[in-house]
Amino acid sequence: MPTFRPMNPAVTRRHFLKSAATAAAGAALAPPWLRAAGDPPGFSFVFLGDLHYDKLEHHDIAWLAKNHPADRSQIENYTRITRDIMPQLFATVRATIAEHNQSAAAPIAFVLHAGDVVEGLCGSEELSVRQNAEALAFVRDAKLGVPFIFTKGNHDVTGDGAVAAFQRVFHPFLAEQARAISPAATDIGGARFTIDSGNAQFAFFDAYDAAPSLEWLEAVATRRTAEHFFAVIHPPVVPYGARSNWTVFASDREKAKREKLLDLLAQQHALVLGGHIHKFNSLARVTARGRFAQFAISSVINTPDAQPKMELSGLKDYTPDQIRVEPQFSPDTAAVRRAIYEAERPFVKAFAYADLPGYAIVTVRGASVTAKMYSGVTRKLWRTVDLTGLLTS
Repeated sequence: MPTFRPMNPAVTRRHFLKSAATAAAGAALAPPWLRAAGDPPGFSFVFLGDLHYDKLEHHDIAWLAKNHPADRSQIENYTRITRDIMPQLFATVRATIAEHNQSAAAPIAFVLHAGDVVEGLCGSEELSVRQNAEALAFVRDAKLGVPFIFTKGNHDVTGDGAVAAFQRVFHPFLAEQARAISPAATDIGGARFTIDSGNAQFAFFDAYDAAPSLEWLEAVATRRTAEHFFAVIHPPVVPYGARSNWTVFASDREKAKREKLLDLLAQQHALVLGGHIHKFNSLARVTARGRFAQFAISSVINTPDAQPKMELSGLKDYTPDQIRVEPQFSPDTAAVRRAIYEAERPFVKAFAYADLPGYAIVTVRGASVTAKMYSGVTRKLWRTVDLTGLLTS
């Protein structure tokens, strides 16, 4: 597959990809996802970042004090957000879905969440099961009117008993919701699965069982027939913000796996959706195999009318100085995190960042995928991101 080159914005993504495939090997040899005939009806989905559903009574306080004493304050804050802010967010999402689906040409088909449904750190399987079950009860009681699907986040499986609780509570829910979106889905049964909607396929990557997930993703990509390929991965694939060492396959010993993942996403011209950093980000990244886009948000909302802070935009801002957006974060690793950006910056071709939580509506219509980002729990549109434009511009 040839790498992308600058193109006339008037040329559609599909036309460009078909031309590239034809030039390389002839149209008859192009992958099925480049040979789609006609456009199916458009669709949209609500995209949520981290939520961290929590209540203080979900935690064994003695276990927490012994094992994670520094996390007590964030648990108290997440408890407040769960009580005071999260119901407002879900009310806005519910109203948005209802209004959008009355008249939109690309109706909202589901809600997609980037992982960390819950805070975790409960201290026992029994408490973890309770936390997970109450989180899902909250989602069901919100009556969104569409399925709710998510990828696994690190907090979803953090703490004694959390892994078993994820399997007991979340696996059956994910299978139910996935089949409600994609009735023909057959690979449902854990945290690695795919769903299809319209002309798009969504691959949910288990970043906390990452090596098997990489092999699985490669096999999924080999069978791909959909025009658009979304990879839903909780941690970033490409670093942004202060925490450049928080990517999937971040350690030196995993370098070969990271390069394989980057090449795989680039060859598929993937749209990567994620969270974990609790910040907004959009970017484009190239490898010798092609180009992919990354879009991440946070739905940890401290105040309902959150306003953007620490905005960065353009390649001039994709530098090691990004770490200054969180000057108190782990100063002892500053040199390492700066070095990561020095190595990464030649491959990043578009970049935006902001400290702004909220939610997004992503619309897939023909060859185009766009994301509208809304601030806090409001209906205030902050920014529209042309995700397929990141693949071609």
